[in-house]
Amino acid sequence: MQPKLLKYILDIESVIQEIEIIKVKTGNNFNHFKADFILQRAVERDLEIIGEAIRKILEIDPGFPISSAGNIIGLRNIIAHAYDAVEAELIWGIIQNNVPALAHELNVIRKNS
Repeated sequence: MQPKLLKYILDIESVIQEIEIIKVKTGNNFNHFKADFILQRAVERDLEIIGEAIRKILEIDPGFPISSAGNIIGLRNIIAHAYDAVEAELIWGIIQNNVPALAHELNVIRKNS
């Protein structure tokens, strides 16, 4: 695996760990998450970083096997440019469902590299 690709993957994995810490801080409870705008902003920033890293990965390797790459990059753009349309419920659903799926995909990719 190219060093730049590995760097971006490690960046994503690091951010996923941050998101997991935030989930623990909230007791994995949506109401606690929704009540804490600082944690919401932190997760939004983490999701922006993931989207940007995926974008850079695809610049290096357009065939890189991330199944929801387009959605991830699209979310990054929404958070960055249409921030007023970002709902806590959307972010919560993503960190509960999509982020773990992405972590699994990256784990498989790294094992097979």
